[in-house]
Amino acid sequence: MRPARAVIDPGALLHNLSVVRRHAPDSRVMAVVKADAYGHGLVPVARWLAPHVDALAVATAGEGRVLRQAGIEGPVVVLHGMNDAGEWRCVLEHDLEPVIHSLHQLRILSALQQGERMPRRLWIKLDTGMHRLGLGSADLPALDAWLAECSERPEVVWMTHFACADDAGDDTTRQQWQRFCTLLEGREGPRSAANSAAIMAWPETHADWVRPGIMLYGGSPLAGREGPELDLKPVMRFEAPLLAVREVRAGEGIGYGLAWHADRDTRIGIVAAGYADGYPRHAPSGTPAGLRGHRLALAGRVSMDMLAIDLGQVEAVPGEWVELWGETVPVDTVAAVAGTIGYELLCATAGRTRHVWQEAVSAPDT
Repeated sequence: MRPARAVIDPGALLHNLSVVRRHAPDSRVMAVVKADAYGHGLVPVARWLAPHVDALAVATAGEGRVLRQAGIEGPVVVLHGMNDAGEWRCVLEHDLEPVIHSLHQLRILSALQQGERMPRRLWIKLDTGMHRLGLGSADLPALDAWLAECSERPEVVWMTHFACADDAGDDTTRQQWQRFCTLLEGREGPRSAANSAAIMAWPETHADWVRPGIMLYGGSPLAGREGPELDLKPVMRFEAPLLAVREVRAGEGIGYGLAWHADRDTRIGIVAAGYADGYPRHAPSGTPAGLRGHRLALAGRVSMDMLAIDLGQVEAVPGEWVELWGETVPVDTVAAVAGTIGYELLCATAGRTRHVWQEAVSAPDT
C-alpha cells in the first residue's frame, strides 16, 4: 500500500455547502460529484451531501448507476445525458435525470419512446455562447415538436453553462445570461445556470437551481483568488511521509538531471509521493509544501514515487507527514505555481492514492 494519502474532512465539505447556501439562499442546490467527486471519492462524498442538497450531478449514466447501487437516493442528474440506447435504459432503470443537449439525443429518444416510460424530469441544455454542449435557437422547434409528442410530458428544467464566470471583470457571463433569458421568453419551467464561479460572482444568475462543484471541495472558482480568501475550507489534505533526511552541501544537486543545486549547506527531505500519486510532475523547484505548519519548497524534479523538499532550518525526521496541499498550502497555490488549476490536481489523486476520512466527524461507510 502506498504511504501517500488524501485525508478527507467531511466537516469542511459541509462548511463549504453552507457557503453555497449563504450566497444563493433562495436557490435549490445540485451538488456536482462527477469525476469521483473531484478526486475525493464519489460514494462517500455523495453520502455526506445527499441529505443536505436537492440533487446530485454526475457526468455519466455509469456514475449514476454506482450511486444507486450504493443506496444513494434522491435526484441524480446526468450532465452528459445519454448517447445510445444502452445508456438510456441505464437512465430509466436507475431513475436518473438526463441532460438533453443535442438533436442526436432527441433522435435516440424518438426511436425508443414507443413503449418506453420517460424520466420524471429532463434537463434541457441551451448553448448561449460556450459552444461546447447545448441546443441552439434553431434546434428549439424540433425540441418543441418532440415534447408535444410525449404521451407523458416530463418536467423540464432549462440550463446553460458559463464560459468565463471565473472572471468577474469579463462581461461574457452577463451576455450569456441575457441570451439564456431571451431564448426562454414565453417558456415555462425552472432555470439553472450558476456554477461555483457564478454563485460567488454573478448573483443575478442564481435562478431556481445552482450547481456548485469546485467550491464544495474548497478550491477557488475565481481567477486570482484562493479558497481561504472566499471562506472555503480544503476538504482534501494530500500528504506523504518523509522517507529520509539528507545533508546536502552548497553546490550539490538533487534528483534526476541534478536540476536543483543547493545555494547553501542544507538538509533535504525525501517525500514518499510522486507523479504516480497525483502530484504534478511539472511542478518547479520552489513549489510550496508544508511540515508542521512551516512552508517549505520543492527541490528538483518530481519523480514517479518521490520528491524532495528543502528543509532548511526546520528539524524533521523520517516518518513525519509532509503536506503537499491542504490547510498550510492551498491547492490553488500549488496549481498556480505548477501552471495548472486546482481541479486537475484534486482529480489526479483518484488513482493509487489512499483516501482516508477524518474521524473528527463520523464518516459514512464506503
